Amino acid sequence: MKMNRLTTWIGIAMLLGVIVGYACNALAPSPAAAKEIAGYFGILTDIFLRLIKMIIAPLVFATLVAGLANMGDSKTVGRIGGKALGWFVGASFCSLLLGLIFANLLQPGVGLSVPLPEASATLNLKTSALNLKDFITHVFPKNIFEAMAANEILQILVFAVFFGLALGHLHNQMARSLVCTMEEVVHVMLKVTDYVMRFAPVGVFGAVAGAITTNGLGMLLVFGKLLVSFYVALAALWIVLITAGYFVLGKDIFRLLKLIRGPMLVGFSTASSESVYPKLMEQLEKFGIRNRVVSFVLPLGYSFNLDGSMIYTTFAALFVAQAYDIPMTLTAQITMLLVLMVSSKGIAGVPRASLVVVAAVLPMFNLPEAGLLLVLGIDHFLDMGRTVTNVLGNAIATTVVAKWENAIDPIPPELADADEALPVPEEPAALAA
Repeated sequence: MKMNRLTTWIGIAMLLGVIVGYACNALAPSPAAAKEIAGYFGILTDIFLRLIKMIIAPLVFATLVAGLANMGDSKTVGRIGGKALGWFVGASFCSLLLGLIFANLLQPGVGLSVPLPEASATLNLKTSALNLKDFITHVFPKNIFEAMAANEILQILVFAVFFGLALGHLHNQMARSLVCTMEEVVHVMLKVTDYVMRFAPVGVFGAVAGAITTNGLGMLLVFGKLLVSFYVALAALWIVLITAGYFVLGKDIFRLLKLIRGPMLVGFSTASSESVYPKLMEQLEKFGIRNRVVSFVLPLGYSFNLDGSMIYTTFAALFVAQAYDIPMTLTAQITMLLVLMVSSKGIAGVPRASLVVVAAVLPMFNLPEAGLLLVLGIDHFLDMGRTVTNVLGNAIATTVVAKWENAIDPIPPELADADEALPVPEEPAALAA
């Protein structure tokens, strides 16, 4: 199944999901029955996401160790990490600022006609995850097997940095044999990824059908202004990210967009960044980015470079203020932007992370946390846009850092367009050159 064929099947699955979901929602005798039916569709999505989670930990660990072992020194790691974090901070600030601007321009919460929830209503969200102290300590694993079991990408990254650098400083034959073994594991895991991705259309169908069955298409009409406004803001962010990438990559940015269109569609339809990670890594390598850069920058971006989630936090916070008719001064909005800039970095691994951030920050500015109950019904559709933007942002960030590092090698078009992973090089260590 070639990538363009997979993209076609995913598109068909989305369309079928909408049709079947609408029919089930219309024919269900009660909301409870619709929710029960959606649960059966959810089985398909859960299986797909479980298969993806199954391969993330070994893939991240093997690629990081192999790449870092071939880098040879910690200075290279620090240089690449510094460039990546610099891009992440700039992209995050632009995302938050655009969310602020478009929420003020489009005012999606003004004149909301649906009943507002009681201010005393609460959300079942673990806002304690916002604690910066807990986040910093949580970054460092106390048990690597526990980190792998929980798919804690940042903890796996920390351990892999130590392990990979130590392996790179050992020059005996056994160490080189272990590096080669890790590189072979990478290619095996990429092949496993190809097998898992063949199930993507089924998982996409289940995700879309379940969401429509539960909420119906009517929910999209009620909150149409919010949906349209948010996607307009996302479109503006896309233009900014692609333009920034164009200044570094030139016309190659369009080749990158073509290569990652499949992973982006999977991310959009499943609303899960995890579902995209393995295939996105493979496609970036087909762009020509050396494995040592992809394996280090991409997992780092999954923790610190969630552009779609960033723009949503400021957008949603102002939506709540507008819905309750609570004015916010420019100073308060800028202060909120800076608070979100810091606080959002601590909960990247939490499900519906952006909702958790907003729920934690709202009380700081005397905004009712219960306002988020207004968007929970359509949050899946908002999350679809957030996720695909996160994928785009991390793909561009990784490619830009690779360009700065002169770590992009030409790949023949027939290999880049093939469904299979790139063939194993005769001398894996050559990637370190």
